[in-house]
Amino acid sequence: MSSSRLETRAAVSTVDPPSLAAREATLSPDLPHRLPFHYVEPLTMIADAVAVLASSLVSGIAYHAVIFDYRGDATVFLAVGVLVLANFCALIAAQHNYRPTALINFGRQVRFVTLTWWFVFTFLAGVAFTLKIAETFSRGATLTFFVSGWAGLILSRYAISRYLKGALERGGFAERRIVVITDSGTASSREGLINLRRCGFLPVRTFEISPSEMVAPEISKSLRRKIDDVISLCQNDAIECLMLQLDWARSGFIETLTRMLRVLPIPIHLLPDDNVASLLKSRPVTVGTSWTLELRRAPLSRFERFIKRTIDILGAVVALTVLSPVFLIVPILIKLDSKGPIFFKQQRNGFNGRKFKIYKFRSMRVLEDGNVILQAKRNDPRVTRIGKWLRRTSIDELPQLFNVLRGDMSLVGPRPHAVAHNDEYQKVVANYAFRHHVKPGITGWAQVCGFRGETQTLELMEQRVEHDLWYINHWSPWLDLRILARTTVLAYRQSSAY
Repeated sequence: MSSSRLETRAAVSTVDPPSLAAREATLSPDLPHRLPFHYVEPLTMIADAVAVLASSLVSGIAYHAVIFDYRGDATVFLAVGVLVLANFCALIAAQHNYRPTALINFGRQVRFVTLTWWFVFTFLAGVAFTLKIAETFSRGATLTFFVSGWAGLILSRYAISRYLKGALERGGFAERRIVVITDSGTASSREGLINLRRCGFLPVRTFEISPSEMVAPEISKSLRRKIDDVISLCQNDAIECLMLQLDWARSGFIETLTRMLRVLPIPIHLLPDDNVASLLKSRPVTVGTSWTLELRRAPLSRFERFIKRTIDILGAVVALTVLSPVFLIVPILIKLDSKGPIFFKQQRNGFNGRKFKIYKFRSMRVLEDGNVILQAKRNDPRVTRIGKWLRRTSIDELPQLFNVLRGDMSLVGPRPHAVAHNDEYQKVVANYAFRHHVKPGITGWAQVCGFRGETQTLELMEQRVEHDLWYINHWSPWLDLRILARTTVLAYRQSSAY
């Protein structure tokens, strides 16, 4: 099965088509010559080159003309654009984001283009600083290039996504003449041909093979006549491709058929049958020397985990520096208010369910960490006087910045629950375990949406889990920054913090 074939089916499946009859009516074989489907990827690369190089030249020249009253050196601006473009395209291609299956998903494009664009600029700025050549480039022109290039790429991806969706819905790609060989009376073949026609594949003729012809010990005369007709048609009618839509369980017959057709110098593709079609929508991955299908990917790619970890480390270091006076004053207040340690430590479940010790400023008179742990309630007698203030302002959570630096937690993610509560909710809340697909956070989407503190009913916990899963599925650096900003604003106003 070729990768282009898998790509074609996946691309079609992302569009919500009308009824089968209506779709057949919209796919006329007399469409004018239009863009070939396999041109989408290289043309997108060209669009990226235009957006990046034009942004580099225009922003550099315009900035110098406005600020310094001269145009500057266009060759320098072009060289910077080429350097950024080369790194950007290499990373986007490595993530398979030039494939039509990825391009049609505008949300995915915004996420990956933004992450890659920011990473390229951060990396190249670091290199320029290390080599002490940063003063060669105007900071204003560079910043203008960063913003305009990013905006140009996003607008380009939006236009491409809209075009792909429209072209797939109306069958607007250039035609490629094909011949189809299928099982006799196969119901799925009709739907499969419609999907092919959406991507520009025009079936000139369909040959049906009966079950008796497939199971015969030797090649029957009727089968041989059909194959001769296929060969004659392909040789005389400029056929570009042969499509086989047969039961994959008949591997022996498929091999025999392929040998009989080897006289033809055109590609032969085997379409997925009903048993494997859903599996083949998964991403192909090479593991060692073996080819596999990735039936479930990690919630975040390696690159995304790198970006998130970078944000965590930088954010934690900055927060600890800025809040260092708090870390000096709060321990004194805790010691003056009640007996006991300054820090409260408790086992929690982290990434992949692994246990770790979470740190907090002690806000209670008890240090519960066992099989039975009571959630804090309003006017809870266990909470100390200074503890009420610490919990209301979320200052008690600040020592978790050390958990972030250790790698146990992230700044943003699903809030970790006590092990006893974790074990309890895993049994009664659907998909609860999926919260452990990312590192737990000091704050999270559920918390800034109001689901913080005591969960008096099962419905409240289910809603918290739904928000956590939404965060995992829609993660982006911008979402993390948005949650951190909202956490800062809401820190003193959440009535559920007690």
